[in-house]
Amino acid sequence: MRSIKIQKIALPLLVIIFFIGSSFTTNIAKWEHLGSRTVNYKIDRDVVKVTARDGAFKKLKIKVTNGSLNMHRLVVQYGNGEKQLIQVRKNFAKGGSTKLIDLKGNRRIIRDITFYYDTKNISRKRAKVHVFGKH
Repeated sequence: MRSIKIQKIALPLLVIIFFIGSSFTTNIAKWEHLGSRTVNYKIDRDVVKVTARDGAFKKLKIKVTNGSLNMHRLVVQYGNGEKQLIQVRKNFAKGGSTKLIDLKGNRRIIRDITFYYDTKNISRKRAKVHVFGKH
């Protein structure tokens, strides 16, 4: 009799724990590193190529490591040829990142991302820009 009561309580509790745990891991697993570039000491632009195998994305996030830089804007080129201009205008310190960037049209296949920046020698080390996408 007692084991039946324990089963009635334990089974729903295990189901709840399973769903809570899987929602956290699913959320974490959705971010994908799309590419990175080490920048130069000047006003410049760099392109991160994204392959179709990486899938369709809803959001982007940019993170800067190794050094600092001034990001001006991003141009996202989609698989169908459309472009989205995203004004960033942010001074990134080493380890800085953007807020989440929503992509227009919801889940879009990205061909490449061009980012425009300058460093003005504000850092002794060349910054590295990392681009992440969320499905």
